[in-house]
Amino acid sequence: VQLQASGGGLVQAGGSLRLSCAASIRTFSSNGMGWFRQAPGKEREFVAYISSSGGSTRHADSVKGRFTISRDNVKNTVYLQMNSLKPEDTAVYYCAARPSGNIYTPLYNFWGQGTQVTVSS
Repeated sequence: VQLQASGGGLVQAGGSLRLSCAASIRTFSSNGMGWFRQAPGKEREFVAYISSSGGSTRHADSVKGRFTISRDNVKNTVYLQMNSLKPEDTAVYYCAARPSGNIYTPLYNFWGQGTQVTVSS
């Protein structure tokens, strides 16, 4: 199983980025997917979750209304559209597959390598 995250970069505050996570999971459409982020010196924190079918999503309060998680089960890819970015969104963003329990905790079975997002003020 491989998760390949991409789309990070440097952006000014107020800008947008779209992260992608391509999954080499044969049963991708059966797996819930999540995005987490980790800033230097901080713990990894929940950003967003999407159910296997895409019919249910959850977003952290800190990103609600600005970020949107989505998925394409034909392309085996999950996305994170990030709008109105703030300097405090700066972190390494990780995609994850198949939560072991609580979707808000980083207890997922599979993780991508992370992609850096830097928001300048």
